[in-house]
Amino acid sequence: MDPTINIAIAGVGNCASSLVQGIAYYQNGGANEQIGLMHWDLGGYRPKDLKVVAAWDVDARKVGRDVNEAIFAKPNNTAVFCDHVKPTGATVLMGKRLDGVADHMADYPAERSFMLADGQEPDQAEVVRVLKESGAHVLMNYLPVGSQAATEFYAECALKAGVAFVNCIPVFIASDETWARRFEEAGVPIIGDDIKAQVGATIVHRVLTDLFHKRGVRLDRTYQLNTGGNTDFLNMLERSRLKHKKESKTEAVQAVAERRLDDENIHVGPSDYVAWQNDNKVCFLRMEGRLFGGVPMNLELRLSVEDSPNSAGVAIDMIRCAKLALDRGIGGAINPPAAFFCKHPPVQMTDDEALTATEAFIRGEQEYRRLQ
Repeated sequence: MDPTINIAIAGVGNCASSLVQGIAYYQNGGANEQIGLMHWDLGGYRPKDLKVVAAWDVDARKVGRDVNEAIFAKPNNTAVFCDHVKPTGATVLMGKRLDGVADHMADYPAERSFMLADGQEPDQAEVVRVLKESGAHVLMNYLPVGSQAATEFYAECALKAGVAFVNCIPVFIASDETWARRFEEAGVPIIGDDIKAQVGATIVHRVLTDLFHKRGVRLDRTYQLNTGGNTDFLNMLERSRLKHKKESKTEAVQAVAERRLDDENIHVGPSDYVAWQNDNKVCFLRMEGRLFGGVPMNLELRLSVEDSPNSAGVAIDMIRCAKLALDRGIGGAINPPAAFFCKHPPVQMTDDEALTATEAFIRGEQEYRRLQ
């Protein structure tokens, strides 16, 4: 069996940059050098087995360049942790804009925003053709938050091409019953929605909320405030694009709470754009509760992470789980890895349950189907 996993990418931004750098970074290492990975070997696939074969973007500084160059083009500003990325042979193609670029982005310097390319946008048939001819197994959706129509466009292309779809953003596809049913009927796997970083604001908030629950502390109020200086945070200044993002992050926390908090007692979501932070994301977390005897307590935490590398290790596992589903002929939403790797999966589980079910899925055991 050829172990290669061919991946296509919609949106060559910071997250794509970290993913492609990571594939190169882990090319020659062994299991003893797996720092930063949850799995070195996942179902027989290793990071070095991933290969980029196609990509789309709408920025003039990326379109027409090999992916290995495009990932370092502005407005990308994530950390460069691997500067020896070899040419992939995949040239970034002009993508479908639709709602993928917020109108207010034009008000900011191109250095930090977009420089729209003039090329003709592809239709669905053209993207499907590229996916098929490139031999892509998995299509990664890395479009900006709020790209509902653009995400649906690429999801439709994945369906028609028979390519697994990994939805890393908070547009609800895997967790939408209609879309999930269509993927299942087509026999095409989908994992989503909205990637959960390795040690990011959401997973830390979930773990602490679960800890309060398990230790008998009544959680009364909580907030999670985030700032960053990448194009994701700049894009999210348009509040109308945040509906699903806030729902995704909030439900991820509510799902593990002892009881649902009233809307006025929980605030989770992006807060502001701070240009000089670049791809660094800072989270301010506060939790107020009552412990033994109803005595009040509170917890405050500040978390600082490089945003895009924090998701890339998760993305590598999502890709490999999607390929395992393809290998096994499983279509539709793959619930265990979605619950473990995503904020808004079709089925919410505790992180312990999701980990157990995901490991069972990776091993090919039937037990994971109980949570499908």
